[in-house]
Amino acid sequence: MRLVIARCSVDYAGRLTAHLPSAPRLILVKADGSVSIHADDRAYKPLNWMSPPCTLKEGSGDESHLWTVTNKAGEKLIITMEEVLHDSTHELGVDPGLIKDGVEAHLQELLADRIETLGEGYSLIRREYMTAIGPVDILCRDADGGTVAVEIKRRGEIDGVEQLTRYLELLNRDPHLAPVKGVFAAQEIKPQARVLATDRGISCTVLDYDAMRGIEDDKLRLF
Repeated sequence: MRLVIARCSVDYAGRLTAHLPSAPRLILVKADGSVSIHADDRAYKPLNWMSPPCTLKEGSGDESHLWTVTNKAGEKLIITMEEVLHDSTHELGVDPGLIKDGVEAHLQELLADRIETLGEGYSLIRREYMTAIGPVDILCRDADGGTVAVEIKRRGEIDGVEQLTRYLELLNRDPHLAPVKGVFAAQEIKPQARVLATDRGISCTVLDYDAMRGIEDDKLRLF
């Protein structure tokens, strides 16, 4: 990972345009090719970013102050460096991935055992399908034999959709698996996450934890 702290301005050119005026910012360049721009607030969320696969080109000569990040769709993130305050590179190695809490781990186990919850004709390929950037919770096939990657969360938020998007971009490079569809599964899915998932062609499934465990609710029923 490369960490750069610089006074810079940022322009995005793609389906829409956006401009960040000059200010000190943190620029993260990760081994997966992603580039993100951060301010000293907003928790973990970047001001702007470019997801992999993308390329970073640093200018030379009179344009040495320009960084241009281009993704496969031709969209560009242009960073104009005014003053570099810090520039360092660190080898982090392979990350073991997030250790899920008990509920998420059990949801994964239950869904793998009851994969037909996703739809009639679904079949399991395997749990924890390893990729170069971490394990996909569940890899399965739908009724038509197509590959489906499933990301499971207790609470489905935007970062979970982003995580599944990265997995899908990688899995779809494998000709033995492609095309790979995505399913974002959680006990609760936030509206913003659902909108983002839908925009990216990812299906959303709400999981009933008690029903999957075979526990009836305690509400009175007529029959």
